[in-house]
Amino acid sequence: MNEHSSHSIRSQAARIQSGEQSVHSLLDSFLERIETHNPRIHALTHLDQEDARKQALQIEETIQSGQALQNKPLLGIPIAIKDNIAQQGHPLSCASNMLKNFVSPYDATVIAALKEAGALLVGRANLDEFAMGSSTETSSLGLTRNPWNEAFIPGGSSGGSAAAVSAGLCAAALGSDTGGSIRQPASFCGCVGLKPSYGRVSRYGLTAFASSLDQIGPLTRSVEDAAVMLETIAGYDPKDSTSVQAPVGHYSSALGKDIKGLRIGLPKEYFVDGLAEETRSAVDQAIQQFENLGAEIQEVSLPHTEFAIATYYVICTAEASANLARFDGIRYGHREEGKDPAELYANTRGSGFGAEVKRRIILGTYVLSSGYYDAYYLRAQKVRTLIRKDFEQAFKHVDLLLTPTVPSTAFKIGEKAADPLQMYLTDIFTISANLVGNCGISLPCGFSSDPKLPIGLQLMGKPFEEETLLQAAHAYEQATSWHHEMPV
Repeated sequence: MNEHSSHSIRSQAARIQSGEQSVHSLLDSFLERIETHNPRIHALTHLDQEDARKQALQIEETIQSGQALQNKPLLGIPIAIKDNIAQQGHPLSCASNMLKNFVSPYDATVIAALKEAGALLVGRANLDEFAMGSSTETSSLGLTRNPWNEAFIPGGSSGGSAAAVSAGLCAAALGSDTGGSIRQPASFCGCVGLKPSYGRVSRYGLTAFASSLDQIGPLTRSVEDAAVMLETIAGYDPKDSTSVQAPVGHYSSALGKDIKGLRIGLPKEYFVDGLAEETRSAVDQAIQQFENLGAEIQEVSLPHTEFAIATYYVICTAEASANLARFDGIRYGHREEGKDPAELYANTRGSGFGAEVKRRIILGTYVLSSGYYDAYYLRAQKVRTLIRKDFEQAFKHVDLLLTPTVPSTAFKIGEKAADPLQMYLTDIFTISANLVGNCGISLPCGFSSDPKLPIGLQLMGKPFEEETLLQAAHAYEQATSWHHEMPV
């Protein structure tokens, strides 16, 4: 067990700042764990040790020069980055053959923010190809295994980020969440996964999958670490037209406050048959824990929940079809020649994209096509509005919503690979937050018995009310011990 994995980001950064801990020794302890565990779980797909040591040296020099360090909350902290977020001079493969040897020429806004905060970027994390998947099995770079049991998937699409945090290969990681891609793997790997409100964090430098749904967020060991990470990456960015000029709260200072009287709603549509027995039991115990902390629990209804999956898969595939049109073999990335431009496109896209990405592009192109646009895409947008109204109505009566993150624990590698619909259904509880644009968090709330696999609890808050979300999540976390358990 890595002693550093049990330290909070804040305490670790403070030790580095005071000189009690050197950046090099901290980095070495994480590199050692990567060397030991990454070959088995394959969470990180690219590790540039030379670059990491260079970063460590620069951070040490900054400390020794006596420069002001008060705005460096991530000083020397090793962080992994999902391989669909641009980091200058590093691979940006999106786990696709289409971008096999592509190196990013620039930094995403969130990467610039991490660097400014003193973070040490330690590796690229695996994902489903172009973030399309729920298991990290569609990656062209090979699948990632769940650190708790290597026969099981880690979730997706941010499976590499979640597995890396869970196994202690980094102190925190960035992921992206389009329909649950941060929260679902956090649940399966037993760590904390935060999806900020849409527009809270800049998407500049995130390879677009579905532009009205995508959001970057952190995966961490604890709620406090998630709060520190969010403070660092949140904020308005003129480079992202969907970024919102809303004030960024001091999220970490809201932690530890009493949640007595906080109103928590249980959407009855989320507590239905099909929930695994042990998941139901763990979530019921979490609800009891919130009651013990003084929260007021009440049932609410989100009546259009049953249409969420269908709505999501029409909208996200339509947007993917448009966004992935840029990968054509003409300007950059994979290229297969042909006798004319049409054949070049067909050859390039035919060999560059994997089966799941092709499936979504074809579906998206179909729902946008003449004669079907009104029947599918337009109708899906109307249903999306109804789903948003459900949430607005529920939030008139409660401050937060509480649900399971996923209906069950992680499934076995290969178990759902041949059945896309079963794979899509694993995101049934997480999708709505993306359709609506509100914030959500998954945190550990128990384990299944045989095999021992983590169970996640989801809290959802109103748009731009991450402070309340984190405050409640932290209160629950501090009253339980699930977050202290590590797989290796």
